[in-house]
Amino acid sequence: MAGRHSRTRRISSPAAIAATAAVGVAVAVGGTVGAVRLTSGTDDSRPVAIEISPTTVASSTPPASPTLSPSASASPTPSATASPTPSRSPQAASRAKARTASPKPSPKKTTKAPSVVDSGSCGASFYSEGQMTANGENFNPDALTAAHKTLPFDTKVRVTNPANGKSVTVRINDRGPFIDGRCLDLSRTAFASIASLDVGAMTVRYEVLG
Repeated sequence: MAGRHSRTRRISSPAAIAATAAVGVAVAVGGTVGAVRLTSGTDDSRPVAIEISPTTVASSTPPASPTLSPSASASPTPSATASPTPSRSPQAASRAKARTASPKPSPKKTTKAPSVVDSGSCGASFYSEGQMTANGENFNPDALTAAHKTLPFDTKVRVTNPANGKSVTVRINDRGPFIDGRCLDLSRTAFASIASLDVGAMTVRYEVLG
């Protein structure tokens, strides 16, 4: 706040008036304006009354706000990225499961080619009448079987028609034929697989398989 003080001085000479004015100027330079009021009369001998009223004048310039020094811009601190939390699978660990032995590959069975223990040529015929065979089986004309005079039962014999190269493998389960020049009596189906049934009889090549 600005205070106002008032006092009255009596100045009796021009020199004093000038000195007083100088004091007022000095006070104004320091921030206080001195109001000087000179009082004179018609009589030069009357002392001049000077009223100095010091007033505080607010500076028209607003007080400068403290200049903030630009703060150093802090480089943003890189935030560490948290590694993703490993999520556990609801499935149980494999080591907690009962382990089963992996199946071993089964060895491949190789079929050994049958060896030929005897071979030759002779006449062959067929028969298709239903009857009991010599080894006790019911004769089946549709089965690949044959009759022979001396070969053991269940012996395998490969019979080939040399006229067309067709062949069939039959199993011996009966005895026969009892006609000269013939060594094999084939079932109807076995004979039909290598020749026409209309032929009735023919010369074949046989191989006894062991």
